[in-house]
Amino acid sequence: MRILLFGKNGQVGWELNRSLPPLGEVIALGREEADFSQPEALRNIVQAIKPDVIVNAAAYTAVDKAEDEEVLATTVNGDAPGVLAEEAKKLNALLVHYSTDYVFDGKKDTPYTELDEPNPINAYGRSKLAGEESVRLSGCDYLILRTSWVYSDRGDNFLLKIIQLASEKEELNIVDDQRGAPTWARLIAERTAQIILLSTGKREAGIFGPGIYHLVTRDCTTWYELAKQIIKEAERQQDDNLFLVKNINPVSSDEFVTRAKRPKNTCLSVEVMEKKFGIEMPAWAHALKLCFKSMER
Repeated sequence: MRILLFGKNGQVGWELNRSLPPLGEVIALGREEADFSQPEALRNIVQAIKPDVIVNAAAYTAVDKAEDEEVLATTVNGDAPGVLAEEAKKLNALLVHYSTDYVFDGKKDTPYTELDEPNPINAYGRSKLAGEESVRLSGCDYLILRTSWVYSDRGDNFLLKIIQLASEKEELNIVDDQRGAPTWARLIAERTAQIILLSTGKREAGIFGPGIYHLVTRDCTTWYELAKQIIKEAERQQDDNLFLVKNINPVSSDEFVTRAKRPKNTCLSVEVMEKKFGIEMPAWAHALKLCFKSMER
């Protein structure tokens, strides 16, 4: 099996470049080799490599900046995946594409399912929904995997930001009225590899069906509770507590104004994905512990 991976240097892409090789030959490309702001240029790349599977972990992820760069965000998150889908169809390749919880407006009180109607409230969410639609309408064999609140031990993410702030400030104010599922990038990559293996088998047997699935941890929390747990796990890991932080205060979104609106609830149900692929997702707190354990090595 030949796998073409886009976005190799991102949080999820970096982990995928380590989880996918057992499945076959992996050709991993970053922004230098594949510029998603120039979607048409991607066609020649795909046709030259002729992969059996395309995994797209490349994305425009600057949620606030997207409010001022919606055209660029939509080009990268919407148009480029559509080009990949068109080329995947020509090659009869499987396309695995990542989307986001931010395609929902957050007004629902219970976890969103794959059957709920998307209604993004910010430019980033709109750009990712455009990607979902372009892939879905292409007619290729696809798997769209929605993730949320992704973190890892590298890159720019909430986990590393909290650790940094806790070492610099005595007091932190963290939003406590937005709920979602924090998901470790390595967990996403490992489960993706399992899903690809099962899906390629179904394709060979002629029983594959394309679909959208939620790939997140099994329960939800708030940014405030997540921050507290991050500091708790980080303190366990340290011989000497180097943190300055003494107080972590819950605040409302109204007190923490951002350029882009954030949905209040983006909890995603994983029941359909677990049943479809026979894969179990851990609770968010357990996954966070696993991440910290991996950082000890």
